[in-house]
Amino acid sequence: MKKLLTLEELAQFALGIWLFSLLDFAWWWFPVLILLPDLSMVGYLVNPKVGAWFYNLFHHKLLAVFIIFLGYYLKNDTISLVGAILFAHSSMDRIFGYGLKYETSFHDTHLGKIGNQ
Repeated sequence: MKKLLTLEELAQFALGIWLFSLLDFAWWWFPVLILLPDLSMVGYLVNPKVGAWFYNLFHHKLLAVFIIFLGYYLKNDTISLVGAILFAHSSMDRIFGYGLKYETSFHDTHLGKIGNQ
Protein backbone atom coordinates (compact mmCIF):
# COMPACT_ATOMS: atom_id res chain seq x y z
CA MET A 1 0.00 0.00 0.00
CA LYS A 2 2.85 2.39 0.83
CA LYS A 3 4.31 2.03 -2.68
CA LEU A 4 0.91 2.74 -4.21
CA LEU A 5 0.54 5.92 -2.15
CA THR A 6 4.06 6.99 -3.09
CA LEU A 7 3.26 6.49 -6.79
CA GLU A 8 0.11 8.55 -6.36
CA GLU A 9 2.13 11.37 -4.77
CA LEU A 10 4.74 11.15 -7.54
CA ALA A 11 1.96 11.63 -10.09
CA GLN A 12 0.62 14.60 -8.14
CA PHE A 13 4.13 16.09 -7.92
CA ALA A 14 4.40 15.75 -11.71
CA LEU A 15 1.00 17.46 -11.97
CA GLY A 16 2.36 20.32 -9.86
CA ILE A 17 5.33 20.67 -12.21
CA TRP A 18 2.99 20.65 -15.20
CA LEU A 19 0.76 23.31 -13.60
CA PHE A 20 3.88 25.40 -13.01
CA SER A 21 4.91 24.95 -16.66
CA LEU A 22 1.61 26.49 -17.77
CA LEU A 23 2.53 29.74 -16.04
CA ASP A 24 4.70 32.49 -17.46
CA PHE A 25 7.68 32.10 -15.11
CA ALA A 26 11.27 31.08 -15.78
CA TRP A 27 11.95 27.41 -14.96
CA TRP A 28 14.41 28.30 -12.20
CA TRP A 29 11.61 29.72 -10.04
CA PHE A 30 10.36 26.21 -9.32
CA PRO A 31 13.47 24.89 -7.53
CA VAL A 32 13.96 28.24 -5.80
CA LEU A 33 10.43 28.26 -4.36
CA ILE A 34 9.72 24.55 -3.80
CA LEU A 35 10.95 24.48 -0.18
CA LEU A 36 9.39 27.81 0.82
CA PRO A 37 6.26 26.22 2.38
CA ASP A 38 8.52 24.63 5.01
CA LEU A 39 8.89 28.07 6.57
CA SER A 40 5.52 27.25 8.14
CA MET A 41 7.44 25.07 10.62
CA VAL A 42 8.35 28.27 12.46
CA GLY A 43 5.12 27.76 14.41
CA TYR A 44 6.83 24.94 16.27
CA LEU A 45 8.92 27.59 18.01
CA VAL A 46 5.72 28.53 19.88
CA ASN A 47 4.47 25.02 20.68
CA PRO A 48 3.43 21.79 18.88
CA LYS A 49 -0.23 22.85 18.57
CA VAL A 50 0.58 26.14 16.81
CA GLY A 51 3.28 24.41 14.78
CA ALA A 52 0.93 21.71 13.58
CA TRP A 53 -1.75 24.25 12.70
CA PHE A 54 0.57 26.39 10.55
CA TYR A 55 2.31 23.38 9.01
CA ASN A 56 -1.00 21.75 8.07
CA LEU A 57 -2.40 24.98 6.65
CA PHE A 58 0.53 25.38 4.25
CA HIS A 59 0.66 21.67 3.39
CA HIS A 60 -3.04 21.06 2.71
CA LYS A 61 -3.69 20.28 -0.94
CA LEU A 62 -7.24 21.65 -0.91
CA LEU A 63 -5.87 25.09 -0.04
CA ALA A 64 -3.33 24.74 -2.85
CA VAL A 65 -6.04 23.81 -5.38
CA PHE A 66 -8.21 26.71 -4.19
CA ILE A 67 -5.31 29.15 -4.68
CA ILE A 68 -4.56 27.74 -8.15
CA PHE A 69 -8.19 28.24 -9.20
CA LEU A 70 -8.31 31.68 -7.59
CA GLY A 71 -5.28 32.72 -9.63
CA TYR A 72 -6.87 31.31 -12.77
CA TYR A 73 -10.16 33.06 -12.05
CA LEU A 74 -8.44 36.38 -11.35
CA LYS A 75 -6.08 35.86 -14.31
CA ASN A 76 -3.15 36.33 -11.93
CA ASP A 77 -0.20 34.02 -12.60
CA THR A 78 1.51 34.93 -9.34
CA ILE A 79 -1.42 33.63 -7.29
CA SER A 80 -1.52 30.47 -9.42
CA LEU A 81 2.23 30.10 -8.87
CA VAL A 82 1.71 30.10 -5.10
CA GLY A 83 -0.93 27.38 -5.46
CA ALA A 84 1.21 25.26 -7.79
CA ILE A 85 4.19 25.47 -5.44
CA LEU A 86 2.05 24.57 -2.41
CA PHE A 87 0.54 21.62 -4.28
CA ALA A 88 3.85 20.29 -5.60
CA HIS A 89 5.58 20.79 -2.25
CA SER A 90 2.86 18.93 -0.36
CA SER A 91 3.13 16.01 -2.78
CA MET A 92 6.92 16.02 -2.52
CA ASP A 93 6.73 15.94 1.28
CA ARG A 94 4.37 12.97 1.19
CA ILE A 95 6.67 11.11 -1.20
CA PHE A 96 9.26 11.24 1.58
CA GLY A 97 6.74 10.27 4.28
CA TYR A 98 6.09 13.70 5.77
CA GLY A 99 2.37 13.92 6.30
CA LEU A 100 0.05 16.38 7.95
CA LYS A 101 0.94 16.83 11.61
CA TYR A 102 -0.89 15.94 14.78
CA GLU A 103 -0.74 18.45 17.63
CA THR A 104 1.27 16.07 19.83
CA SER A 105 4.61 16.32 18.00
CA PHE A 106 6.18 17.18 14.66
CA HIS A 107 7.00 13.49 14.35
CA ASP A 108 3.35 12.36 14.58
CA THR A 109 1.80 12.51 11.09
CA HIS A 110 -1.22 11.12 9.33
CA LEU A 111 1.22 8.81 7.49
CA GLY A 112 2.72 7.49 10.72
CA LYS A 113 5.69 8.43 12.87
CA ILE A 114 8.72 10.02 11.20
CA GLY A 115 12.30 10.22 12.39
CA ASN A 116 14.24 7.96 14.72
CA GLN A 117 11.95 5.47 16.43
